[in-house]
Amino acid sequence: MTPLTRQWAKRLAASTKPAYLLLPDLIAEDLRVGRLSPRDRMPTLRDLAADLQLNYTTVARAYAEARKRGLIDSHTGMGTYVRGSSPAIQLRGGSGAEMTMNMPPEPEDINLLAGLRDSAARLMADASLYDLMRYQDFGGAPQDREAALRWLRPHLPDCRMDQVLVCPGIHSVLTALFSLLARPGELICVESLTYPGLKAIAAQLGVQLHALLLDDEGPDAEAFEHACRTLQPKALYCNPTLLNPTTATVSRARREALADVALRYSVPIIEDDAYGMLSRQAPPPLATLAPELTYYVTGLSKCIGAGLRTAYVHAPGARQAQRLAGALRATTVMSSPVTNALATCWTLNGMADAMVQAVRQESLARQTLAARHLGHHAPAPQPEGFHLWLPLDSDWSVVEFAGYLRTQGVGVVASAAFSTDGAPPDAVRICLGGPMSRDECDAALRLVRDTLDHPQHPHATVR
Repeated sequence: MTPLTRQWAKRLAASTKPAYLLLPDLIAEDLRVGRLSPRDRMPTLRDLAADLQLNYTTVARAYAEARKRGLIDSHTGMGTYVRGSSPAIQLRGGSGAEMTMNMPPEPEDINLLAGLRDSAARLMADASLYDLMRYQDFGGAPQDREAALRWLRPHLPDCRMDQVLVCPGIHSVLTALFSLLARPGELICVESLTYPGLKAIAAQLGVQLHALLLDDEGPDAEAFEHACRTLQPKALYCNPTLLNPTTATVSRARREALADVALRYSVPIIEDDAYGMLSRQAPPPLATLAPELTYYVTGLSKCIGAGLRTAYVHAPGARQAQRLAGALRATTVMSSPVTNALATCWTLNGMADAMVQAVRQESLARQTLAARHLGHHAPAPQPEGFHLWLPLDSDWSVVEFAGYLRTQGVGVVASAAFSTDGAPPDAVRICLGGPMSRDECDAALRLVRDTLDHPQHPHATVR
């Protein structure tokens, strides 16, 4: 039995769903999270039946269903291979309601847009273009760091200039931190549901992710301590405010408990606060509870616009900031001076704060729509956030539900994309932001509601 079929056997034993329908779901999930890749060879029917203790006919039906969904191909004399989808990133045509990428809404405020446009135009008119097109010292020019301090101080009152870096997006910071703190094969603790990009980073670097059980207050502190005692993790990664995907915010008591464990075992903390600026009710950051261990990471892409790839990092100390700068320089050379100049301009003139407030208000309006249409399905809403975690309690499987909505032009993300423990709940994440208007969001949410209230034929995703 392989590790993959061992996991399938465990999932089959824990589920009441017919094996011939669950197996294709598991293949789709493993393809999505990288445990399977296109062109991987699948076990023969007899081998898989023996490994999973199923009869031959059940496994044959499962493979037939997987072929029907476009997941595998079988050829006489060659065996069965994973088909999957192209590994290339598809270009989007702009049609349909894009609810897969987690992007902030785009407020339709004429005065706000005019202010952003006019200040950007003045910036470019007054700037030395050659200065913006030259290599820069890593970590940002002095004015960029001043803007970073202004952005950080409402959450980190004691932040210091020599501990701050201006970086090209949060994702690049996480890549650099993982490469800095852990070697291939070493372990970092994460939530059992977490940012999918983190899983891709870990897979690329060969770093192992150890899932911590989530409850209503956040990652389990006792599980973290047990991992520290027995597994010697190299860091704790946490997205404590408006967690992507569940929208949950870690309670103050749980933050204190996690910080206490990290301090006792000297485990660095990577605090990904991408959504923290949107929340006015969040407890103090972990960085205020364990400042000597915490890399606090935030940025502008999740609260202003996804294309504004400027992130700010406050390292535990000046020496750690220098080491992180070296890791980032090796992977990204530098952040774009043009993007930094725009972010600095808007941060210092107050336009960034105005945009955050507008995004909050638009998110609240869209969460109100979601509650109206989906409230009886018990989603987990957060008024200041722009994504929604929707449990599925209908006849749909998660994969079929997401696949069917894609055929209708509405993109949602199945829970497996976020799972780090191999046992994702029956739920999907829905983004309420992005380029779609409020009316388009309303129509998409109506379609989601109708799909849940009136399930289609189980194979409606097949065309």
